Amino acid sequence: MPSTNGSATLTEDEAAVRAVPQRIVAAWAENDAEAFAKVFTADGSMILPGDVFVTGREHIREFMAAGYAGPYRGTRVFGEPVAIKILGPTTVLLITKGGVLAPGETEVAPERAVRASWLLAKQDGEWLLTAYQNTPLKAA
Repeated sequence: MPSTNGSATLTEDEAAVRAVPQRIVAAWAENDAEAFAKVFTADGSMILPGDVFVTGREHIREFMAAGYAGPYRGTRVFGEPVAIKILGPTTVLLITKGGVLAPGETEVAPERAVRASWLLAKQDGEWLLTAYQNTPLKAA
């Protein structure tokens, strides 16, 4: 997986950066909107298909709580890094592939597969998600 921006490379922070999607996967598996929102900075944002734009940790928590009670009930997510781009000592762009798994699925169905951009910011020694956006790989 690429992890450079010219001569700079991720070193001690690489494992923490790669772990951010797994924190989201774990929160989703527990339908834990609070844990999901805590992965974001206080002013974090999500842009999702269908003209969804959610900003602020509390609004993200509310959005996910409603999702877990409704359309996301019983689902899981999968996401794995495919590229890391270092933008500075406290800023990294992570590109992932993944998507939502319906109950019983072990692989993401093509109609729910996405590529996602995760803009991460290191705050108080922790890598947090400050902006997330995903794009379907296949037209609905």
